[in-house]
Amino acid sequence: MTLLPAKKTTRRIASKISHHFTRTRSSTRSIQKNRHERPQKPIIPFISHLKQIDDPESALRLFHEYQRQGFKHDYPSYAAVVYMLSRRRHFEALQTFLDHIRDNKIRCQETIFIAVMQHYGDCGLSDRAIQLFKQIPSFNCNRSSESFNNLLNVLVSNGRVSDAKDMFSRSSMMGIRLNSVSYNIILKGCVRNDEWVEACSMFEKMLDRKVPPTVVTYNTLIGFLCKKGDMEKAFRLLDDMTRKAKYPNAVTYALLMEGLCSIGKYDAARKLIFDMEYRGCKPGQVNFGVLITDLGKRGKIEEARSLLVEMKRRKFKPDVVTYNIFINYLCKEGRATDAYKFLVEMQVEGCQPNSATYRMMVDGFCRIEDFERGLRVLNTMLTSGHCPRVDTFCSLIFGLCEMEKLADACFVLEEMEKRKKEFNSEAWEALTRHVCEAEDTHALLLLSELVIDTHDD
Repeated sequence: MTLLPAKKTTRRIASKISHHFTRTRSSTRSIQKNRHERPQKPIIPFISHLKQIDDPESALRLFHEYQRQGFKHDYPSYAAVVYMLSRRRHFEALQTFLDHIRDNKIRCQETIFIAVMQHYGDCGLSDRAIQLFKQIPSFNCNRSSESFNNLLNVLVSNGRVSDAKDMFSRSSMMGIRLNSVSYNIILKGCVRNDEWVEACSMFEKMLDRKVPPTVVTYNTLIGFLCKKGDMEKAFRLLDDMTRKAKYPNAVTYALLMEGLCSIGKYDAARKLIFDMEYRGCKPGQVNFGVLITDLGKRGKIEEARSLLVEMKRRKFKPDVVTYNIFINYLCKEGRATDAYKFLVEMQVEGCQPNSATYRMMVDGFCRIEDFERGLRVLNTMLTSGHCPRVDTFCSLIFGLCEMEKLADACFVLEEMEKRKKEFNSEAWEALTRHVCEAEDTHALLLLSELVIDTHDD
């Protein structure tokens, strides 16, 4: 992607630049009048203007148009563009812009490279993250354990644990001083790969090198043991961390509770709520969530409901994950109407449903063949900016066809088409057959338009 501005937008951008410069001078005078007030950061007109732009190409044109108008860009301006290109996943343009920064010898802060590496990692581009880490010194910037740890995490998150270990072993050659975060990331990689012996070895190295373990260190090891059902060792680690004044947190106890529930010891898990309070650790939402999840799996929905009441009594506001546990169970049991009551309750309580909430409700109504209510929930879902999976769309369309609600079925199909969701050939055949058999002129016309639009795409 070119970094040169497009001519057709130059005048419009130039007028806005002039407007922003005027506002900036006015703001500066206002700040000078109020010298006794808390100092404010100076307003950078380019960044103020950039915040109003969503399109990365327009952002690059804006950058160069400001430059052409005599505005001298400094690090904050460059960083703002880099963050924008990273968030928007415009990585080719980002690389070109980073080359531009390096060629112009702009002194950068390490945080900007950490952010870019994280975005690379989120998109599975771990090789690019490695390359950028190696290039940091060429930007007149020193690498520290912070960027190093970020790279380790990117590698582990992308399943490249052996590469992370190799990078870890060569840290001293790069002038990086390892800390507890470095060890915790490698420990996370070890347990993900089911390498318990190596995880223990890494923990021992930590102690030998006088790197103090943190609560996260212990939680990583305890979590692995709990998943394996080795609760005896898990509780020994709990005692060990307490002796070393590394006090367990709500997550530590949630892991232990989850482990106990997995081996059928719900009552022991429930008792941990009181044990953690006795030890000075306040129970959190995550602890009640573990118990409610286990009760939901075992069909004890009323007991789970009583825990929800206790949560509220303790001033904990149930989150969307907690409500989804109830909705998921009830919908699977064919009790979509009861599940819908939880959907209403969570909204009354100020908890916004997420995509999974709506999807489970639509699927739940389809399961009991209440397709009209399923369609209403779908409408709300789409209005809220969420989008269901293809199979949810298809289930609803089939059901509406069977009810001869062909216009509604075509509406759902149209919404699929808007969101680039592909409707398989079997579903197309079923919908076409129902429309033709019903001789519904309106539905036939709408279906024809959709077929033409799909073919054109």
